[in-house]
Amino acid sequence: MYPVLFRIGSLDITSFGVMVALGALAGLWVFRRELARGGLPEAALDAAVYGLVGGLIGAKLLYVFEHRAEGSFFSLVLDRGGMSWFGGFVGGLLAGYVTIRANRWSLIPVLSAATPALAVGQMLGRIGCFLVGDDYGHPTNLPWGVAFPRGLPPTNERVHPTQLYEAAFLVVLAWILVHWRRRGVDDRKVLGRYFIIAGLFRFALEFVRVNTRVFGPLTVAQIFSALVTVLGVAILVVPQAKPAAGARVRA
Repeated sequence: MYPVLFRIGSLDITSFGVMVALGALAGLWVFRRELARGGLPEAALDAAVYGLVGGLIGAKLLYVFEHRAEGSFFSLVLDRGGMSWFGGFVGGLLAGYVTIRANRWSLIPVLSAATPALAVGQMLGRIGCFLVGDDYGHPTNLPWGVAFPRGLPPTNERVHPTQLYEAAFLVVLAWILVHWRRRGVDDRKVLGRYFIIAGLFRFALEFVRVNTRVFGPLTVAQIFSALVTVLGVAILVVPQAKPAAGARVRA
């Protein structure tokens, strides 16, 4: 576990921060390729940039809300890990949605093009969570259990490395999304399937993660997962409106 890679004066350069930065760069690169594949304007990269900012803000704010009993607002904000993926998902999606609408780009095609980038960026972020010992699971006797003596919070018990479970899942999901798009699968199907698969996986993963239960046996992440899954189903089953004259149509 390498929570701090090096220091510049009094500034700690954390492994989590480096992996988030790499995830952002890799995500932008993948998104640019998918925009070109879909014949969409390169300027739509702006949606990713604003989505990244909105995602970071949302991820931190939801983390602070979930752990508000564990410390002061500023201590939680400055925590070396402390990012909630679903907060980032919602914040990034809202910021991206506003940007897409403001520029009158095609909403579903741009969001579909973003799905592999989201999976790749999140995968690298989850590796960062592993390196700082954040978001791990319950104790386990399995041979791949990991102890995080400098984790958030520290534990000397061997626990499920749920960060790596999710990272491995996201590698496969990113490959599947790119494969679908290369085959010309309809953008609505790609987007709806992404929401359903990502939502169901995270809902299941929460049962082995250490997290606060806020509604019976459910965590905040599971509630968001359920909503994301329902959104994916709605995208797939709600009839698509007929495009206006001159609008981009994809088979």
